[in-house]
Amino acid sequence: MTTENNLSENEEHKTSTEHQETVENNQNTEENHHEEDHDASHHDSIADLSLADVLKEMEKIINSDNAGERFREFNALKDKANHTIHDEVEDKKHEYTDAGNAAENFSYEHPSQSKLSGLIHIFREKHDNFQKNQEEEQKKNLDQRQSIIERLKNLYTNSEPGVNLFKSIREIKEEWSNAGQVAKSEFKILNNNYFHHLNQFYQMLDLNKEFLEQEYSHNLEKRQHIIARAKELENEPLVQKALNELQYLHKLWKEEAEPVAEEFREKTWEEFKEISNKIHERKTELSAAIETEQNANLEKKNEIIAEIKKLSEPKDNPNHNYWQNSIKRVEELRSEFLKTGSVPRKLSNNNWNDFKSTLRGFNTTKNNYYKSLKGSQQQNLDEKMKLIQTAKDNMHSEDWDIAVTLFKKLQEDWKKIGHVPKSMTNKIWDEFRDACNTFFNNYREKSSASTDNWKENYKLKKDILEELKMISNDEGSIEKIEAIKTSWNNIGKVPRDKMSINSEFNRTLREKLKLNKINELELKEDGLSENQLTDKARKIKSQISDLEAEIVKLENNLSFFKNPSRENPLLRETYNTIDDKRAHLETLKQNLHSIISGE
Repeated sequence: MTTENNLSENEEHKTSTEHQETVENNQNTEENHHEEDHDASHHDSIADLSLADVLKEMEKIINSDNAGERFREFNALKDKANHTIHDEVEDKKHEYTDAGNAAENFSYEHPSQSKLSGLIHIFREKHDNFQKNQEEEQKKNLDQRQSIIERLKNLYTNSEPGVNLFKSIREIKEEWSNAGQVAKSEFKILNNNYFHHLNQFYQMLDLNKEFLEQEYSHNLEKRQHIIARAKELENEPLVQKALNELQYLHKLWKEEAEPVAEEFREKTWEEFKEISNKIHERKTELSAAIETEQNANLEKKNEIIAEIKKLSEPKDNPNHNYWQNSIKRVEELRSEFLKTGSVPRKLSNNNWNDFKSTLRGFNTTKNNYYKSLKGSQQQNLDEKMKLIQTAKDNMHSEDWDIAVTLFKKLQEDWKKIGHVPKSMTNKIWDEFRDACNTFFNNYREKSSASTDNWKENYKLKKDILEELKMISNDEGSIEKIEAIKTSWNNIGKVPRDKMSINSEFNRTLREKLKLNKINELELKEDGLSENQLTDKARKIKSQISDLEAEIVKLENNLSFFKNPSRENPLLRETYNTIDDKRAHLETLKQNLHSIISGE
């Protein structure tokens, strides 16, 4: 029998089948491209997450309604978490062995390991349940699709007179399109079977030219809509979005736009295929943009690594302050490295390993420095204990000419001696300070009447007060204020009826400090007596305690929010306040350290 298009039944079936296989092969290619792009995109998105963020993402997946089917995403996060934990445990092991311990005695349980294991266990249960439910669902879908094929088969073999074939085939095709997934092992045979009977149906329709033309016209209209949308995707600015939607259009083409009249069959397919190729060519734009960004990230990360290496290799003999500042800077660089985006994949492992080995090198050098200090710290302690004993032996002396010079020299010698074991720092400082305070209080009490020119002191303080009043908030004003405060401290007492000048000076000082946005306890000042130093230390300790309590309270408040992110506009001000208070807290701690250590 010859069809309306002058093709034999076998030729018609062969042409349709070959075209169907072409579309199906293209569809499989589209799916493979999409899976590869998705995997690469997801890999890059988690590459720079911290361990805490990775665990949060894993927890989100577990708590989602479709947790079991997000196996690939969960596994990528699991691998990232395991890798990070392994690296951090290795860091601890290096620190342990660098301290002179035997590697075989190392034992460390990472604080996040138990949580990770729990998340993996819960997900495995959910994934197993998902697979079980999926198998049951796929079996039902298989029965449904086989039933649809039987209806299709009956439509062209046992149709009763008066049946609306156009309506029936539309319903069958729509049901097939909406039917759920089946197992991959079943799908190809099932799909081929469906299209075989669909082709048989269309061959039967050759006897009904009017209906066949109607069906061809309907499918051609669908193809034209798909082609029109594909043309729009050529100008879509987001390349990945265009590729994702193109995949969906190929699915529609395969399932809902077959067949059409012979004269449009290859023409429409070639047009759609050509547009698809153009959109796929745009992947090079995406790849180029990603490559440019990743190369920039690589350069930035290499600069961070170079700076850490430089900090690990100081030219001059480094002291305690150098290493403390370096530790703080390396932590900033480490955070910056982790926040910087992904690098080219082929260089990712080398870049990461270089970063980790550089960090370990820094820690090793720093640890070696502090190990070398242990011996010298004991020697420093012995020297300071001798100074304490000398101070105690002479703190009641009234031979002012000799004793004043002696105690000033003791204080100078104390500053020159290096650090002592941390556990002894406060104890020996308190002993030394108490002995010095006892002597100087006695000295001032017995000699102030004869040595202080009170009227001259008042005149000097008045001039300094006027100088303070002229201070603005220009550059260098803080240094001027510090110099004025030091000069004021070095001036003795004033007549009792002129003591209000002290209150006026303090009030003016507070105004100038407020104008220059600095706290009085942060001022660098010399000339303070031992009592004044003690009082200042006490005030700083009190303010440190208050600040720490305020920070804890603010952070507790943040924990009540479901998404306490810095990006949340409602919480941004709170985070800024915490940052300001932490910066102020750090400054106060440094000032207190300087007072205690006598620097």
